[in-house]
Amino acid sequence: MGLENVSGLAMHVILSKSGPTEAAAVACLGKRFRAWASDDLLWAQFCSHELDLTSPLDPDDNPAPSFKAAYQAWRESFSMYPWPLVLRVRRCWGRIKAWLAVNFPEALPTLRKGASEDAIEDFEKALKVKLPLPTRVLYRFCDGQELPDEGSSGGMPSSLLGIIGGYTLYDHLVNVFLLPLSQIILDTKSIMDQIGLSSRSKYIVVAASATYSEKLFFLNCGSGQLFVGTRNLVTDGEMLPCVPDTLISSVHDRSGSQQQDAMLLWLEEHGRRLEEGIIKVRQQRKMRSINLFPEEPPLCTSAITNGVKVRASAAFLPEFSNLQDELEKFLFAYSIRMSLSPDGCVINGLTFSSCQLYWRQWIIRANDTIVSNVNGEAVIGKFPLLRPGEAEFVYESCTSLRASKGSVEGSFTFVPGRLVDPEGAPFPVEVARFPLQLPDYIF
Repeated sequence: MGLENVSGLAMHVILSKSGPTEAAAVACLGKRFRAWASDDLLWAQFCSHELDLTSPLDPDDNPAPSFKAAYQAWRESFSMYPWPLVLRVRRCWGRIKAWLAVNFPEALPTLRKGASEDAIEDFEKALKVKLPLPTRVLYRFCDGQELPDEGSSGGMPSSLLGIIGGYTLYDHLVNVFLLPLSQIILDTKSIMDQIGLSSRSKYIVVAASATYSEKLFFLNCGSGQLFVGTRNLVTDGEMLPCVPDTLISSVHDRSGSQQQDAMLLWLEEHGRRLEEGIIKVRQQRKMRSINLFPEEPPLCTSAITNGVKVRASAAFLPEFSNLQDELEKFLFAYSIRMSLSPDGCVINGLTFSSCQLYWRQWIIRANDTIVSNVNGEAVIGKFPLLRPGEAEFVYESCTSLRASKGSVEGSFTFVPGRLVDPEGAPFPVEVARFPLQLPDYIF
């Protein structure tokens, strides 16, 4: 039986399973085939499957006359790039934006519209670099973030909307934004002069903390690898790779040259961690931000003792790490969250409506060797009082290791009631062992 005898419904099924390229080819076979291949329901399926479009919109979010026209507009707009790469980048940004819409909507307006090809070419001329192909596509979809205008007050920022997120440690506040192309030009020229990296002309600054605490990410436009500056960045240009070299793959452009995808891998991994709840939005000092301390096991541990729950996790701080120091090479911050169960503090069948921390003990290991055993009163100078139903008491501190892998475990000593009016004997509360490790991906 020839194709001429196939029903319209059957042909629709065949074409929908074949794909857009095949449908376009079938349209060349004749008038009847052209009608089948032009069915907008068919192209609606293609737009939904490949581009996640529920209405016919072009790449600038303008309405198109049909799904077929919308699909053609997308293909024409990105005709200079491998189509699988375009779809991969769209999925990456789509996942991040979908998560922001639900969990951190105030950050969505900071995302800029995609940059034009002309704008990218002007950018490359200004810095005398050639962006890796995956990075070009990333900026075609989103030209970084609008940065907060904090002036020169040097005080607390009015917002912490960086989509890469950060942490607070004593007076060290980090919140990382993806920089727009215009800001990359300014920061790259300024920072490269400061740190004397004239020989590294292929490095550009692509992300940075928008607070008074500095943390800088650099893209090597030659290799495509992404780096973050260490404590020795200014003096020695010292950096750490943010993506494992073994995971970086090559995308070939039309000329056949290889283009590395480290920045795309970095954003894909960040989106995965957001989606899976490994990192979340936390509110501090009346401001919400994406917090980089892990919230899920195995990187976050949890233990409950007599109704007192303690959660603990750590984050690597590259900007404070010193790869030239053999004893204190890697710096880790750790976050401790403690709370009291709704039933209160229960000891030997007796229930108490509160308990207060008095003492702490930490056992810190580098690899499996104990390097520190710390005992002392309070935590960061505080004696938190826990009551049922109240929010977690959260504090952060830090420790350094000579090894890239280690752990922390320990205990708190609590008193039922209050320290000034104890209602029973002190009791230990477990802090389950949590890892300190140089991560595969550094954010």
